[in-house]
Amino acid sequence: MRVACPTMWCMPARPAEVAVGLGLHYRDAGCRNLRGIIVDEKRVAAFNDLPQPSSCRLIDFDDVQVIPGTILRTYFLIVKGTKPWVTMDVGLHPLPYATRPDYTAIEVVGCQNGIGLPQAGPYSAVIEFTHLIGTRGIEVIGASVRKKIEIS
Repeated sequence: MRVACPTMWCMPARPAEVAVGLGLHYRDAGCRNLRGIIVDEKRVAAFNDLPQPSSCRLIDFDDVQVIPGTILRTYFLIVKGTKPWVTMDVGLHPLPYATRPDYTAIEVVGCQNGIGLPQAGPYSAVIEFTHLIGTRGIEVIGASVRKKIEIS
């Protein structure tokens, strides 16, 4: 895939170049599928200190499904429920970690943009989470509900 440069078309930067450009550490673990950007505790703490948005909230879910993809060892998370405002956008947002946790937390977040309609309505949200799996699985987090799912 090509991206537009200011003066010409060029290929996207390699992962190591992107990491260096962003001031992140980069490690090649010797396997193509294991290389990636290393995020240390200091960077996660700095992220957690940022102010939180006032238009987004954790919302509850009614149903959680893990569906295997067509490619071996790929997974999709489908979360369904009722959002408090029909005009809310609902998304699944993984929390950042410096090291791989037992269960990677994925929050169910509803964001209201502009004028809203405070009428409840159904939602469903999907995320491909193969690259996010903790050592034991994932944990879906809503406003008052948490559900751990083991992935073997």
